[in-house]
Amino acid sequence: MGSLLPSALRRVHAGACALLLCAPWAPAAVAQEVALSVSGDYPVLTDRLNAASGLRDAVPADPQEVLAAARADYARLLGTLFAKGYYAATVSIRLDGREAADVPALAPLGPVSRVEIAVVPGARFTFGQAAIGPLAPGTVLPPGFAPGQPATLAPIREAASAGVSGWRDAGHAKAAVTGQSLTADHRSARMEARLTVTPGPVLRFGALAVPQDSAVRAARIRAIAGLPTGETFSPQAIEDAARRLRQSGAFSTVALSEAEAANPDGTLDIGLTLVDAAPRRIGAGGELSSTEGLTLSGFWLHRNLFGGAERLRFDGTVSDLLSARNGNGIDAGLTGRFTRPATFDADTALYVEGDLEWVQEPAYNSLGFEVAVGLERRFDETLTGEFGIGLRVQQKDDATGSRTFRQLTFPIALTRDRRDPANDPRGGDYLALDAVPFVGLGGDASGLRYSLDARLYRALGERLVFAARGQVGGVIGPALADIRPDDLFLSGGGGTVRGQPYQGLGITGAGGSGGAGFLGASAELRARVTDRFGFVAFTDIGFVSETAGFGGRTATHAGAGLGLRYDTGLGPIRVDVGVPVSGPGGDGAQLYIGIGQAF
Repeated sequence: MGSLLPSALRRVHAGACALLLCAPWAPAAVAQEVALSVSGDYPVLTDRLNAASGLRDAVPADPQEVLAAARADYARLLGTLFAKGYYAATVSIRLDGREAADVPALAPLGPVSRVEIAVVPGARFTFGQAAIGPLAPGTVLPPGFAPGQPATLAPIREAASAGVSGWRDAGHAKAAVTGQSLTADHRSARMEARLTVTPGPVLRFGALAVPQDSAVRAARIRAIAGLPTGETFSPQAIEDAARRLRQSGAFSTVALSEAEAANPDGTLDIGLTLVDAAPRRIGAGGELSSTEGLTLSGFWLHRNLFGGAERLRFDGTVSDLLSARNGNGIDAGLTGRFTRPATFDADTALYVEGDLEWVQEPAYNSLGFEVAVGLERRFDETLTGEFGIGLRVQQKDDATGSRTFRQLTFPIALTRDRRDPANDPRGGDYLALDAVPFVGLGGDASGLRYSLDARLYRALGERLVFAARGQVGGVIGPALADIRPDDLFLSGGGGTVRGQPYQGLGITGAGGSGGAGFLGASAELRARVTDRFGFVAFTDIGFVSETAGFGGRTATHAGAGLGLRYDTGLGPIRVDVGVPVSGPGGDGAQLYIGIGQAF
């Protein structure tokens, strides 16, 4: 091999690994021809060494830079070998036949035309002993940190992290690895690894240090964070506090940090860094369909209305603009919602909302309003629920005359959102259940309206995603004629069956009244062609019935088509073309343009 590194580098105590891994890297370098060879059959290891070398695939440069890069490569390559358990490895780097380690750093060096890197990995070490302690009850160590397993560095780090995390979860906030013995026996190719964890005392949460420059009052910040001052320390409690502050929407940056040392009384103060979000926000959007026409929407939001992170949001929608449907008029709606976080406790918010809607359908016109007050509860990062009480009034005008519906409502909602990511899912699922028991006033019928929306996403490799959606709905109690228009179910259009006319399917066919029961299913195969562009193939089916039990008169239709997606970074722009596959009411191809996936 010629002259190699000093024996202290070739035959190392494993404790030197950290020094080698942390050695500074020289600028990537520089010879006209670089050849790396690894003794033995190690294709994966060879790839890693090639990637680690600063001499690989470099452009020609000054000879002194070549020498500097070659000297740095010793540490790079040995660090890669050590990380994979090859502690008896040797590395030779020759510059036109001269070992780089033997060339004086300041010696004159002529042009370098060839660099030869030769690596002998040697035996891969295994753990002879893999011990860490003391451990908190219930601590689970990585399976790779065990006698007989490859003695790579990753399981050592993972074991250290697990040992510390176990004690921190038990309230020992300052647990740390305070001792380590890593000894490589080159005769037996075994690594003896012993780590010592010092738990430290059980600590309690002390004060939350709130910054003074926030527009949100300090008392409200503490209430929203919900840090359990005086209770046993818990990393999860810190994560929950940060999550609550972020989800309030009042802050663009949230960071919590633990004090360096505990207080004499056994408490640990927590520091808080906040950056307020812009107090106001405005936005707009649109969606175009060949049958539904143009829909325009916009919102106005205030994130800190009274200085306590209260949110006030107004949403307005105008739809069926430019619609070609005969007898159809423009629909409009305005919704307002006030939310006060941390009401009663940190995970419960108070809401007050109101809704005003004007609808012009071929079969009827209606004007309605609704007001409600309730509580919103966040159970964890993915699960939320709502319960409220409300009043709604709707007037319906059709060929039979005018009728007014008056109802006292008790809306209930439960949502579990595990989409990853939420704006363009590649995995996870979504489940939303809405149930509205209602009591008719002035002789109107009482009953229950419910709907369930379930979605599933699965990645099929790097470029494909399968998405599926199922919808179920029903109105239990009133006869069909006694159900207010907004509670009836219709199928067709972008939210149900693409390729079919918007709300074109009722129990009596296109243009008929809606039903008391609904079933819908959709499936999409989403293919990413480039980093920005993708294509979608989809199929949808819808079913409407006269009764909530899916009996009586029924109607079914289906549609299918293809779509184009362009990723904006915040979510995809969607263009879908659907055609009717079966059922009444088909009008040929339908075009849908919007922002975000169809579901």
